[in-house]
Amino acid sequence: MTSDPLKIGFIGLGVMGTPMAGHLVAAGHQLYLHTRSKVPPALADSGATQCINARGVAERADIVFLMLPDTPDVEQVLFGEYGVAGGLARGKLVVDCSSIDPIATRAFAARIRERGCEYVDAPVSGGEVGARAASLSIMAGGSEAAFARAQPLLALMGKNITHVGAVGDGQVCKVANQIVVALNIAAVAEALVFASKAGADPAKVRQALLGGFASSRVLEVHGERMIKRTFAPGFRIALHQKDLNLALQGARALGLALPQTAIAAQLMQACAALGLSQSDHSAVVQALEAMAQHAVANP
Repeated sequence: MTSDPLKIGFIGLGVMGTPMAGHLVAAGHQLYLHTRSKVPPALADSGATQCINARGVAERADIVFLMLPDTPDVEQVLFGEYGVAGGLARGKLVVDCSSIDPIATRAFAARIRERGCEYVDAPVSGGEVGARAASLSIMAGGSEAAFARAQPLLALMGKNITHVGAVGDGQVCKVANQIVVALNIAAVAEALVFASKAGADPAKVRQALLGGFASSRVLEVHGERMIKRTFAPGFRIALHQKDLNLALQGARALGLALPQTAIAAQLMQACAALGLSQSDHSAVVQALEAMAQHAVANP
């Protein structure tokens, strides 16, 4: 229990948001909740207050967290009818943990600051497992003062918390993160498809690779998923597609070429065409298996 409980709002109680909010409750803070679907029982029974709309959350809380799927969702929750902005009073803080467009983030922050409030973008990495274990990596953008205010609460949800820079820089970092993760997943998938079709045991190949320079967290976690055929979502392909689209849109705006990112995006599009958009992003291997007409392992 915290010795100094705060009034905190949390909007967006999906696969990631529910455990993140749960850590704040467990620390003794008073939570005000709003979500499009039903509040999960664990939070509904925690003493948290359910609000009928986002404005109600902002009216009651001093710090409001968002954990939403995409840029339009954040814009609607912030500035739509009965949105957060309508309930803000001077001095409050908005912390957006969603993964969205960096340029839009900077515009949203400017509108919030016009109301005398602060804004931190703090997207997270680590998936459902990291959210439940409070071991998320969190990359934050915002003023020093705003970050200092948010940091003790972020520390309840994650372990590797980095103040990257100004507002929007957290989102830039998250896009970079998603590029690295997507390319690693594609590389692991190609390696295991190659090894399996060549007649080697993919489980033993993975074990050997974990002991060398090819070792990675993706090989460890997602390589095992590919072999054991466990594609229930920790992080859905549809969401990773969204993040790679942000990368490619940003690249066009900056005059950059991101050829490997484009290929990874196309592999995920192939998965979507196969009906796998709601599967875990490790299911990228299934697009390669379809082309090879060979599965890494039997179900």
